[in-house]
Amino acid sequence: MHTGLKVGIFATALAATFGSAYGVGKAVSPVVPEAPAARHAGHTAQNGTASGAAAPDGLQIAEGGYTLDLKTPAVAAGTPAELRFAVVDDRTGRPVTAYRPAHGKELHFIVASRDLTVFRHLHPRRAADGTWSTPVDLPAAGGYRVFADFTPDGAKEGLTLGADLAAAGTYRPAEAPRPAATAEVDGYRVTLDGTLRPGEPGALTLRVAKDGKPVTDLQPYLGAYGHLVALRSGDLAYLHVHPDGEPGDGRTPAGPGISFTATAPSAGTYRLFLDFRHQGTVRTAAFTVRVAGADGATGGGDRKGVEGGHQETGGGHRH
Repeated sequence: MHTGLKVGIFATALAATFGSAYGVGKAVSPVVPEAPAARHAGHTAQNGTASGAAAPDGLQIAEGGYTLDLKTPAVAAGTPAELRFAVVDDRTGRPVTAYRPAHGKELHFIVASRDLTVFRHLHPRRAADGTWSTPVDLPAAGGYRVFADFTPDGAKEGLTLGADLAAAGTYRPAEAPRPAATAEVDGYRVTLDGTLRPGEPGALTLRVAKDGKPVTDLQPYLGAYGHLVALRSGDLAYLHVHPDGEPGDGRTPAGPGISFTATAPSAGTYRLFLDFRHQGTVRTAAFTVRVAGADGATGGGDRKGVEGGHQETGGGHRH
């Protein structure tokens, strides 16, 4: 799990934004993952800059000598299924079986729909041969992206690799979630304060309330009071941050505010997913955030500034 949102030069969007990946009323067929080399060379970044540098997290199926082998490239929408995958060490051709745990887990696994209306933070189990598996039930047909966030034992830095997943069925485009300053989930209201700027660290605070009262007894979840994942619309570049401070450090309160420091790598539209635990249950609050560049543009005609928004994510956790 990585601290801080990485700054980088982005490859061209790998899929169209919000609901244009598949036609209405047609059966969805499996998505063929793009070759790893195509993600690094010959592309133009969203800001118009030629991309010769490494792309940000989640856009590569292979990086740093490791490859994400998604053994289940397609599932049926609305039907429980098991996703199986492995992280392959390219030097040996064998699945990795030794990891350095982060926040209590060897590997963190995210599944998100291309229109960013479905989000799942899963914790798969690893077999002795290095194959990971996790149950999943995706509610809607369409294109999805999976992300494996891990650090191989002995590696200096963690990696986030991504691969395409298809959910077969009749595809119905979902409306893009609109910006708003609050998100509501299961009777909780989460308020987002702060400003994101491309290339500059910014402070974000998410405040949790229930029944109109601040929640001051948040429970630790994977070693923190909250986890934040951000995905950029279009290419679904993966940005993972952790809160400032941790439970038991003598300075971090158990709510209502959870503070993060984050840097947006470019202007554009992002979806932020906050996981928090209270009264024994982990919930996910989702926001739409628009980040303006130096010229005030956010790309694609978005308004200036940064705003939050929400969309029900339909239960984002399975252990």
